[in-house]
Amino acid sequence: MAVLFTWLKRPFTLDLRALALLRMGVALLLLLDLGIRSTDLEAFYANMGVLPVPVLLERLWTPYQFSFHVVSGLWQVQALLFGMAAAVAVALLLGYHTRLATVASWVLLVSLQNRNPLVGQGGDDLLRMLLFWGIFLPWGRLYSRDARLLPPPETTGYCSAATLAYVVQIALLYWCTALLKSGPEWTTEGTALYYALSLDQVLLPLGRLLYPHPELLRTLTFATWYLELGLPILLFIPVGVRWWRLAFVGLTLLFHLGISLTLFVGLFWLINIVSTLGLLPPPALDWLARRGQLPMQRLRAWRPRLPAWQLPWRLHLEQRHDWGAGPRRLLRASREGLVLGLLAYVCWWNLDGILTTPRWLMREPARWLGYLFRIDQHWGMFAPVVFKDDGWYILEGTTKTGKVLDLNRQGRPVSYAKPRSVVALFRNDRWRKYSENYLFVSNAWMRPYYCNYLLRIWHENPAHPPLRQLEVVYMKEVSQPDYQPSPVRREVLCSCAP
Repeated sequence: MAVLFTWLKRPFTLDLRALALLRMGVALLLLLDLGIRSTDLEAFYANMGVLPVPVLLERLWTPYQFSFHVVSGLWQVQALLFGMAAAVAVALLLGYHTRLATVASWVLLVSLQNRNPLVGQGGDDLLRMLLFWGIFLPWGRLYSRDARLLPPPETTGYCSAATLAYVVQIALLYWCTALLKSGPEWTTEGTALYYALSLDQVLLPLGRLLYPHPELLRTLTFATWYLELGLPILLFIPVGVRWWRLAFVGLTLLFHLGISLTLFVGLFWLINIVSTLGLLPPPALDWLARRGQLPMQRLRAWRPRLPAWQLPWRLHLEQRHDWGAGPRRLLRASREGLVLGLLAYVCWWNLDGILTTPRWLMREPARWLGYLFRIDQHWGMFAPVVFKDDGWYILEGTTKTGKVLDLNRQGRPVSYAKPRSVVALFRNDRWRKYSENYLFVSNAWMRPYYCNYLLRIWHENPAHPPLRQLEVVYMKEVSQPDYQPSPVRREVLCSCAP
């Protein structure tokens, strides 16, 4: 039985060096995400922007959510919270009080994401879940400031319920993505990538080069679907684990690099690549060490005498309490049981969107845990079919002299011709996601807030001519099969006056 258990643990035994790289990668992602979001501090997170706090609480809130960012609608308060999040992300990067920094980073990220769900995307769910499982992972055991205060580990291999949860989470992402793509465009017709590259709102130059080749797109469509469906199997093969894992990391890297060059998806591709760092096998880590990219010397075995406030919280508890073997085993068993229970809940949540048997569906009273700890997730990228409504925005501002300007193009005269690059109209992917949500009829309530925000920031510049009216116009172009041209229809989504 012991031999069988050891054999079954192999796919879930991770290298502490890889977990340390995962920690640093996640911390850098947090800093990058904060940097991008901070360019729209007022627009997305303050009451003077597109989603005031009272509107958020009325339209998009549940009783189980929390957010420090809703305490105030002032951009200065938001800036303070952004600064706090950046500080704890730096602590996480350095491995300073790692567990505490992980918890604080997770809490502040959940708070930030809850503040404006209209700009969220799938990569945000993955980043949040990496931090959540990181709370239970020893990813500060090596290559961290905390590690200097602990004896070097006897081995870098580590297996626990948390490593199981991390591996299963990565697998769920790809499996659920594939299973949710149930439309014929993915499974039989092979036209999904054709329709995806028909969306000018996300089309990048390499995608434009691939677009005129239907047979190539058909092949890539089926390759994408089968890759997402079959790739996670590599994570659970108990023989040749290091080589299967290396194959998984390599294929994932190539897959998401391809996405980043063809489609405008923000940080989604980068978050997915970083998420695999914890899976790096010992041969890859040894190679990095030989190349000088990782420290060869693990950490010193002596513990310097430092004030209690400078010690990692676990070491501080060890010095204050003489834990016996029994309480240690009980504490570890409780933690393992908690993680396994949370993992079962996450699997149930994911399968709820796929299963059709009513008795297996998650009832609404059971969802509070997912909403509270934000372990809710949905991996429906281009699923079940690809979105067909495409087009571009024209922000028609009419001056008091009757001249019509396009605020989306720095106040130049309005032109209804299709821009050469629709993607270039968006400042970043957060604005692209917001504009996508802006189209839905169910979100019509949000349209006046955006319109009024645009009017206000336009009139803040004294060089701009005063407007007597602003219309948010969408030039709708529905994707047609077989490269058929689509008529463009002008739709006025919102109109407002100063």
